[in-house]
Amino acid sequence: MQAISLLAPGLLLSMPQLSDPNFTRAVVLMLEHDEEGSFGLIVNQESELTVAELLKELDTEWTGAADESVWSGGPVMPGSGWMLHNGSEHLGPSSATLRDALDETGTLKVADGLFMSTSVGNIRILSQNPADRMRLILGYSGWSTGQLASEMAAGSWLHCDIDIDILFDCPARDMWERCLQSMGLSPETIVQSRGIH
Repeated sequence: MQAISLLAPGLLLSMPQLSDPNFTRAVVLMLEHDEEGSFGLIVNQESELTVAELLKELDTEWTGAADESVWSGGPVMPGSGWMLHNGSEHLGPSSATLRDALDETGTLKVADGLFMSTSVGNIRILSQNPADRMRLILGYSGWSTGQLASEMAAGSWLHCDIDIDILFDCPARDMWERCLQSMGLSPETIVQSRGIH
């Protein structure tokens, strides 16, 4: 079993023996993992809802790409929203950056070059000034005390480091395989009930 401190931040890749259909070939960005439980966001499940449609319901204008999708972060609290972004976009002609404009209490640093905003105010700022890399996610994935450790011991998950390029630039359908390849593994070596062959 891997040390608690190594799982978050990081990525978890679901293995074939994990029977939960919510996590078929899922890539989960792990944000918290401790003795009380675990919390993460699936980052490779694109929904049919667009960011513009969702934010319109919140009386917020979206100034990014019209076809930008909302992503499904997991089956828990599907109405909760999270904005992943790199936070480095400059605002207008000044030297101020997007990070300078965001309320620090509503934005957390996940890893180098990766931030998560949760407050409505910060999501509104991001909707008006989209970062060059960002993703709006609804819902999350959660595990109770000991649950994830048990699933990992059964070979249901594989852990890998965060790769920002894969996270933001890789098509959702290819992300699981790309993460495996980044570890030097071939998807063909992943077999049911035995993990890596």
